[in-house]
Amino acid sequence: MSHKIRVYRHALSGHCHRVELFLALNNIPHELVDVDLVNGEHKKEPFLTMNPHGRVPVIVDGDAVIADSNAILVYLARKYAPHWLATDLIEEAEVNKYLTLAASEINHGPAAARLRLVFGADLQEARTVQLATWAFEQLDKHLAENTWVAANKPTVADVALYAYSAHAPEGNISLEPYANLRAYLKRIEALPGFVPMQATKVGLAA
Repeated sequence: MSHKIRVYRHALSGHCHRVELFLALNNIPHELVDVDLVNGEHKKEPFLTMNPHGRVPVIVDGDAVIADSNAILVYLARKYAPHWLATDLIEEAEVNKYLTLAASEINHGPAAARLRLVFGADLQEARTVQLATWAFEQLDKHLAENTWVAANKPTVADVALYAYSAHAPEGNISLEPYANLRAYLKRIEALPGFVPMQATKVGLAA
């Protein structure tokens, strides 16, 4: 490709990291543009023109402006790395199921728990722990018999699940009970081109 994809992001956002990780795993040229969330840059123009919801990440790829991390993953895979998508209808259903898990229980569980401690968000701790526990128990059980969550290869679903699972201790969510999940995260980290998300020393990670 003759241009770099611009990624509007925040370094501590797991939603942004999943986009950065996918680009790195596939050696897709890109540049990172930091958005100042603390001072509300994401809630002002010109950012709101790119994403009226006022959330990162957003990518600009030529004339295409794409928001929402999972939508971005599917877009990037379709355009640049189709081997990260499903190869049949059953796999596609599984990929979509785990993308939904990333957007629902993972987002409202370990991601929200981390949001409380890293950014001081006013969220109910008990609810975040409940959702994190349920999600991790389901993943750990599934990964006892599966190397990757949706296929016999890594897919966009694995990328979507990684950051907030790996960084759950920053929200006081322990990964110790989930041996299969921890091994799975190590497999993702061993993929060629893997880049980590910036760690924050809070919670159990302090």
